[in-house]
Amino acid sequence: MMALLILGLILWVGAHYFRRFMPDQRAAMGKKGKGIIAVAIVAALVMIIIGYRGAEFIPVWTPPPFLTHLNNLLMVLAFWVYGSSAAKGAKAWPAYKTRHPQLMAVKIWAVAHLLVNGDLASILLFGSMLAWAVGSVILINRAEPNWTPPAPAGKATYIRLAVITLVMLVVVTAIHTLLGVSPFS
Repeated sequence: MMALLILGLILWVGAHYFRRFMPDQRAAMGKKGKGIIAVAIVAALVMIIIGYRGAEFIPVWTPPPFLTHLNNLLMVLAFWVYGSSAAKGAKAWPAYKTRHPQLMAVKIWAVAHLLVNGDLASILLFGSMLAWAVGSVILINRAEPNWTPPAPAGKATYIRLAVITLVMLVVVTAIHTLLGVSPFS
């Protein structure tokens, strides 16, 4: 199953980087290219999930228990940062300060999970996603160097974002629990 995880990660990165590395080929695909890339990304996710869940547990290091608390704190931050980019118009912090809040959230998520998972499959998965997100920021900034920050959001946006962040935390905690992985142990 480790091979399926690795193939899924390669497909994920390839599908996301295709437009950046092969812009002429992507442009030639026209609108149908979006559908093809979307199918490739979904296929990559399925391969990653099945490969990760089925991969043999090969310990590389043993994370200390206190890192679980740091992981959980970072996950709340990751949900907040990802959600900060969702509002139309004005943006909540940090989306009005950083150009790539969704990729920043992926980086926070990956680091948080690298802190608490010391097996080879986890290191491959979360390390690859971290590298992909860092590479994506670099590629986007090179291709599109100019950026105008959006206006900061008002109080109502922050209240909605706080509620959404808490709901996402509950949902993700429930999913992890259903999968037999306690995020609080």
